[in-house]
Amino acid sequence: MARDRDLFANFERMRREMDELFGDVFGSAGLASRRSGFSPAVDVFYADDPPRAIVHAELAGIDSGDLGLEIQGRELTLSGHRSGASDSEGRVYQQLEIENGPFRRTIALGAEVVADQARATYQDGILRVELPLAAAEARTQSVPIERGRSSSAPGITES
Repeated sequence: MARDRDLFANFERMRREMDELFGDVFGSAGLASRRSGFSPAVDVFYADDPPRAIVHAELAGIDSGDLGLEIQGRELTLSGHRSGASDSEGRVYQQLEIENGPFRRTIALGAEVVADQARATYQDGILRVELPLAAAEARTQSVPIERGRSSSAPGITES
């Protein structure tokens, strides 16, 4: 199971890197980006006692009332909105790196979770979501074996 988690983490890391790469290409070429808002940084890891998936999302500057969480199957979706500075302050920026606007980020989980037992806390700009892992079915089921007719080798006829 740990191997599946590592493989999945690699795919998620590759997706983020591709988003960053193509986002930079579109931005530097003066082309409009397909995305609006931003995509918060997320860490996903697993703990054993009790077995659970833990998601940390970096959401500094966002009021907890502006956050939403949904769990469907093996996907956790974070959504919300980070408000920008008011234009009435008359700011002239030298550098602007803190992204604002709406966001919606779906995180694929590497295991089945018990959605109705999930817990979320928000402190110091970090959202922590703990999702208990669903117990793996350990039942054994017998499979009947059908007895086939014996036949002779192909091309040989019995006399």
